Amino acid sequence: MTVHPPRVSVARARRLAATLYGYAFLSELVLLYPLYALLFSDTGLSLWQISSLFVIWSAASILLEVPSGALADAFSRRLLLILAPLVTAAGFALWVLVPSYPAFAVGFVLWGAGGALASGALEALVFSELDRLGAAGRYARVIGRAKTVGTLGVLASILLAGPVFALGGYPAAGAASVLACLLAAAVAIRLPEHRDTGPVDAAIEPADATRSAAGPATGPAHGGPERSGRDDGTGADDGELGWWASLRAGLAEVHADRTVRAAVLLVAVVAAVWGALDEYTPLLARDTGVGAATVPLLLLLTWLGVAVGGLLAPAGERLTVRVYAGLLALSAVALAAGALLARPVGFALVAVAFCGFQLATVLADARLQARITGGSRATVTSLAGMATDLTVIAVYGGYGLLATGAGNGVAFAVAAVPYLIVALLLATRAHRPLRAGRSAPS
Repeated sequence: MTVHPPRVSVARARRLAATLYGYAFLSELVLLYPLYALLFSDTGLSLWQISSLFVIWSAASILLEVPSGALADAFSRRLLLILAPLVTAAGFALWVLVPSYPAFAVGFVLWGAGGALASGALEALVFSELDRLGAAGRYARVIGRAKTVGTLGVLASILLAGPVFALGGYPAAGAASVLACLLAAAVAIRLPEHRDTGPVDAAIEPADATRSAAGPATGPAHGGPERSGRDDGTGADDGELGWWASLRAGLAEVHADRTVRAAVLLVAVVAAVWGALDEYTPLLARDTGVGAATVPLLLLLTWLGVAVGGLLAPAGERLTVRVYAGLLALSAVALAAGALLARPVGFALVAVAFCGFQLATVLADARLQARITGGSRATVTSLAGMATDLTVIAVYGGYGLLATGAGNGVAFAVAAVPYLIVALLLATRAHRPLRAGRSAPS
């Protein structure tokens, strides 16, 4: 690792963060977000056809999640971040150029592929670059703010979709979405990437099984041996693992290290449940008795809660495991109470819950990154993403069964129960900072 003076390291860390924020905003500035369901319906698709498209989307993400993470570890994380919005843009263009069920299905496969390419690669690149600069402790703050900026991108797309649609219909919204993706790819080119050149295949050795769960890692952020890296414009450098070896190394680390495995599962549960529920908030809002024109305002409230949750990440880094458990429990109670009120005022509690869940998700991600020690960081992160996607599908199925028989409010309340269970399990653990863990170069 190259040693930089403190001022240089801080400046480079800030430059990395600024580039990340631009990428996050443009990646979410998709004007088709609030319109694609209408596009499908106006094209003549039935409800079951639209639902099948969502399944195709999820399946594509799950199938490509881990292989793309291994690809990022084997070659270049930055390259995948450049390709991700380009692949997504191709899907959006297909939707508006030849609107039909086959085109929508292919578009969702491309969108899922784009999401899979970025998932894992983004977190791994940011953590590794911050770690290289001796600023790994800033990861939760940077990622939390990036999620908030992404949320602002979603809000901007909601606000702009109406006027753009009024001017040029679906083609105009699609063109704007494609343009945002192209700009995101251009911004990704400016992301730094310095890959380690030393041997990084230790993760597949049996010795991993004997690593201490609490022992500090030897890496740049912890005063351990330094390693040199180079940036040749592609992110590739000598001594890297191939795709298959990267995949094996990532799987082996999760299998051999119970702390990494636990962190992966925590990310999956915390991120998946409220992430799936977000798709049903319009139905919950309509059940409060408000008119269709008021529903977006209630949804805006929840998105503001999500934005605040990302901004609270720096303060959240100081939470102990038990306080983190309390955060999950209080958020779960607020979610259940707000949903069961069946009144507009209840969405204030739902917004508070989403704020807490967003904060908990950022901290769970930071916890996972701090525990990964091998060279297949993107692969391990993608495993967490795949576990999240699988959990999301399970939540979709359970929600459908519950909501059909008992209503949306009850389904939301029941969905809060897993958070209470996780909070109880965490509360039984020792009193220590949530972010306590290990970090190593990757």
